[in-house]
Amino acid sequence: MRILVLGAGAIGGYYGARLLQAGAEVSFAVRPRRREILQRNGLVVRSPLGDVRQEVHTIDAGQIDGTYDVVLLACKGYDLAEAIDNIAPAIGSDSVILPFLNGLGVYDVLDRRFGRARVLGGVAYIATQLDSEGAIEHLAPADVVMLGARSDNKFAVDAAEALHALLRTSEGTRILSPDITQALWDKWAMLATGAAMTCLLGANIAQIQASTSGRPLIERAIAEVEAIASAQGHPIRGEGAERIRKLLLDPASQWKASMARDMAQAARRIEHEEIVGDMLRLGRRHGHDTPLLDAAYTLLQIYANQQARPS
Repeated sequence: MRILVLGAGAIGGYYGARLLQAGAEVSFAVRPRRREILQRNGLVVRSPLGDVRQEVHTIDAGQIDGTYDVVLLACKGYDLAEAIDNIAPAIGSDSVILPFLNGLGVYDVLDRRFGRARVLGGVAYIATQLDSEGAIEHLAPADVVMLGARSDNKFAVDAAEALHALLRTSEGTRILSPDITQALWDKWAMLATGAAMTCLLGANIAQIQASTSGRPLIERAIAEVEAIASAQGHPIRGEGAERIRKLLLDPASQWKASMARDMAQAARRIEHEEIVGDMLRLGRRHGHDTPLLDAAYTLLQIYANQQARPS
């Protein structure tokens, strides 16, 4: 199976490495600076599930030619338009796209360009980051990938099954989901709630809950987001609801959204529109009162506007 990974950052690089271990033919489409690092050091992953260090095939992200069986898309939401233009030459008649992106609005954009049957659903529960030298650090043993077709289209179903069969030979938990759209909603609900609260309050979950009103505020934020999901026809139940509460209501949880960490560095763009903004807009469409999402989104907009201002 020929696979193109757009980006070799913390997520794309990690799963590209696992796909290489599974025996796939993997190329990485990257920007010049990242390409230089990979050519000099190779792809380096440090993980509780097994380290990787190997030479990889890289392509300039803007100069892709030839088609691939699978394009793994692991960019940030604010880079999606550029990414779509970059991967277009890689999409042939038998190609599919597996996004590891935040939110669901990105799927509407991909569907319009490539067609719903070509865009699988992908969810990754993993904590990774790049270190100062460009190596990928896997910060905890958890590594769960859920993927699936977003319709009963036979082409999409067969592609999802084939990709899952490959992925499941790699380390980690690999799930072929019968309802990947619900799985996407479960992940988005968790991330939107957690990002809203940790960004708004500038603290991790344990620090928030150590305050008098911290836990009730998180519970209200969960209720806001879950009401929106229900109104959209995707109520958060069972394992999805349990995962949200385990992460966001554990008094010992050190979790903090990566967006909150990016804001603390005051030098990075953030995915506020895809993670919080789109959720808030859906809430307004259904007439829901969402004061905590409103407050968080206001803060995020202020930060983004400040970042966009010329220095």
